Amino acid sequence: MLSDRIAKISSMSSREILVEGRELRHMLKPRLGHENLGLGVGLRTVHFAHILEHQPEVDWFEIISENFMDSAGRPRHVLEQIAARYPIVMHGVSLSIGSTDPLNREYLKKLKVLAASINARWISDHVCWTGVAGRNTHDLLPIPYNESTLSHLVERIRIVQEILERPLVLENPSSYLEFQDSTMSESEFVCRMAEEADCGLLLDVNNVYVSSVNHEFDPVEYIEAIPARRVVQCHLAGHTNCGTHLIDTHNGKVIDPVWNLFQLMHQRTGGVATLLEWDADIPPFPVVHAEVLKARKYMDEHLPVCDQDFSTETVANTSSTAIPHPASFITAEVE
Repeated sequence: MLSDRIAKISSMSSREILVEGRELRHMLKPRLGHENLGLGVGLRTVHFAHILEHQPEVDWFEIISENFMDSAGRPRHVLEQIAARYPIVMHGVSLSIGSTDPLNREYLKKLKVLAASINARWISDHVCWTGVAGRNTHDLLPIPYNESTLSHLVERIRIVQEILERPLVLENPSSYLEFQDSTMSESEFVCRMAEEADCGLLLDVNNVYVSSVNHEFDPVEYIEAIPARRVVQCHLAGHTNCGTHLIDTHNGKVIDPVWNLFQLMHQRTGGVATLLEWDADIPPFPVVHAEVLKARKYMDEHLPVCDQDFSTETVANTSSTAIPHPASFITAEVE
């Protein structure tokens, strides 16, 4: 029985616990056909040698899809070796689901081929647009939250899911401006989008935190509004405080208020595949892995959420030309 297998874990070695944990997660009810993969990290080229040599005890890896879609060289060869040992999830930055341009069917074809070749557990991208008139801005740009945009996204998500022949998983964005013609909150928009398009959600709790500071909304209310049964994956990351706003830079450790939002998410969902993103000033692999393993502390079901600190960072209300724009930061490794 499941309870018997959980009880015997205390006598196991660390490697035995890793294997047993993977098997236990497979016994739990999956979301949209996707199981809880455990605690993973983003696969980055600077860590290739370490991973191949040491085969670290990490549960799974997430790749930036665009790094490997057109690659036939060493990166693809290394990916195939890693995929033979670890579960892989694909995370894209160029689907542009919110754009008014026609869907790029050639791009979707490449996504589908790559997913099949590495047995990707699922494919994700962002609730945003990345280009127009055939040009890619290489940035995750915000959309207005209203009925027209919602209908537009729902239709496109359904088409993408038909082409990929699997549920799409979409991530809530970090944002730095809002539209005057938005008629609903981001959390309401994301919730209705997921239900109406029948897609999965990648809940990035750092993005929730960053946007809550930038736009002065309650991050706890945001997470509590998200339909837990739709959440397939969670992202954790560090960010940069620029004085007047926060930027989702993925260049440091996760701060305590974000960890506490993660704990709230974990208690609401019962646990989903969780990944740490670290895309700038990347330290050695053991440092990155150790950071995501901190999540175990916040996965204690008996730790009361109400006692935790959800306070947001202080940012100034004055504008300054010296404050960096989000586009000046590189937030994803694309080769």
